[in-house]
Amino acid sequence: MPVISAAGLARTFPTKRGPVEAVRSVDLTVQEGEILGFLGPNGAGKTTTLRMLTTLLAPTGGAATVAGHDLATDPAGVRRACGYVAQSGGVDPQITVREELVTQGRLYRLPKARAVERALELAHDLGLTQLLDRKAGALSGGQRRRLDIAMALTHRPKVLFLDEPTTGLDPGSRADLWDLVRRLRDEQGTTVFLTTHYLDEADALADRLVIVDRGTVVAEGTPSALKLRHGGSIDATLQDTFLAITGRGPAPADAAPVAV
Repeated sequence: MPVISAAGLARTFPTKRGPVEAVRSVDLTVQEGEILGFLGPNGAGKTTTLRMLTTLLAPTGGAATVAGHDLATDPAGVRRACGYVAQSGGVDPQITVREELVTQGRLYRLPKARAVERALELAHDLGLTQLLDRKAGALSGGQRRRLDIAMALTHRPKVLFLDEPTTGLDPGSRADLWDLVRRLRDEQGTTVFLTTHYLDEADALADRLVIVDRGTVVAEGTPSALKLRHGGSIDATLQDTFLAITGRGPAPADAAPVAV
């Protein structure tokens, strides 16, 4: 049974010049324990779709469920079932890693003793134990991303949404984060919904890819299947395959974000 299912998901924004269809009609399914790469050129509707699936933005059309919870009728259930790591991160640079993790636990209504215990568990699982008493502002980029993910895992979500998780990281930190994502799937069965502009990252991590353009799904399949179908060879690069599908490349990883 799919852990994420969407049919005709749409979002239109009113503007002075008339309505803008950021997402026109997205149909997708994500299976339990799958790492899904959600790709598209800048302005294709990736971020809007992700925000709708995490209840941060209400759809104006279509329907979707996350872990059996309907976006429209049970948004609280969706939020309980998912963790979300935004591209910009969300840690407070003035407090320690320990304080950040315990506070997150308390926000999820864990008793204080259990919140402390859960903070230690997360620190161990994500390689943060030696950093517990360091202020978040003193962490490296890779360490901060691990803390972001630890916070998103506080309530043991079934689905983890990662929005551009490795933007700005050095190659070593990126590789460490890739390993972490694989471990979350392999050891805990976490379903991962990943958006990224790094096509090598999508190729290395994703079990399956969904590519959107102009607000709708234009291709989906395993990386190998898409390369063979659209790139002409299983040895084609995902970059060439992406260009063949969309006619345009992904935005540079350091490009200014577009809110669609």
